[in-house]
Parts: sequence; structure tokens; C-alpha cells
Amino acid sequence: MIRVYVAGPITKGNTMHNVHTAIKVGDELMAHGFCPFVPHATCFWDMVTPHSYEEWCKWDDEWLKVCQAVLRIPGESRGADAEIEMAKSLGIPVFYSLDNLITWARSQ
Repeated sequence: MIRVYVAGPITKGNTMHNVHTAIKVGDELMAHGFCPFVPHATCFWDMVTPHSYEEWCKWDDEWLKVCQAVLRIPGESRGADAEIEMAKSLGIPVFYSLDNLITWARSQ
């Protein structure tokens, strides 16, 4: 199973809308046989035991390092943009559409 990191806005704009969108994308990835990591779900964890933005980013970066691809979902996000740069520096392919990700995965 290909591990896919879902990168997109969390705190910019309506947080719960962003979380909803990312979880729906993660669910669609699962339906296509991928193993998604959706960092947006940590918003629920943060409600129970809050952590700083920087701490969450460091945690997310560790997960990003073990993913085989990144799917960037639309929306302005300083954090997601940094994740894309990190993925590129690590040689992890970045996709901006599910269709392109699926085409790539079939060639693996």
C-alpha cells in the first residue's frame, strides 16, 4: 500500500471545514487502495490535549518523511507549502490531483 501524506490548509480559514475536506480526501484515497496520513485529524487530538503549532508541525514532518507521495489539496497554507518543499527536498513526489496520483501509483 502506498502511503500518501495529505497536505492542505488546517488553521487558515474555517478549521472544521478544512478538516472535513481533508478527511473526505483521505477516505477517497483509502477507497483507491492508498494508505493516507491526514494530519488534519490531529485537530481533534488537540482539543483533548493541546500542543503548540510548532510541535504539531514537527510531528507531521516525521510522518511526511515516511510517506511515498504527497497529495496537495487546494487552499492557502503556509504549513502545507513548507511540507511540499520538504517533500521535494526528500525526493517524495507531490501531486495536485487524485487522478495524477493514481496514474503514478499504477506505474510503480
